Amino acid sequence: MEPVASVSLAPGASPRTGGWQMQLRVDYVVNKVMQTHRGQSEDEVAQAINDQLRSFGVVPNGRQIAQYAQVISNLPLLPPNNH
Repeated sequence: MEPVASVSLAPGASPRTGGWQMQLRVDYVVNKVMQTHRGQSEDEVAQAINDQLRSFGVVPNGRQIAQYAQVISNLPLLPPNNH
């Protein structure tokens, strides 16, 4: 049998920076809430983002959540999906 090559998890081995998975979760949740809560009050939007981020194991940044909530609450409602 041939020897198995060693695997190194050196710091420079991955082009991604730390926290990239968390940012993907934040992006996913914000996009989801943007579809379901647009036009609602900032408090409702912020609560939805907080709840969903926590369900993904992400501790939300209050200032960032407030910014997302403000923008989402100012979006117009989506037209009904009549397929």
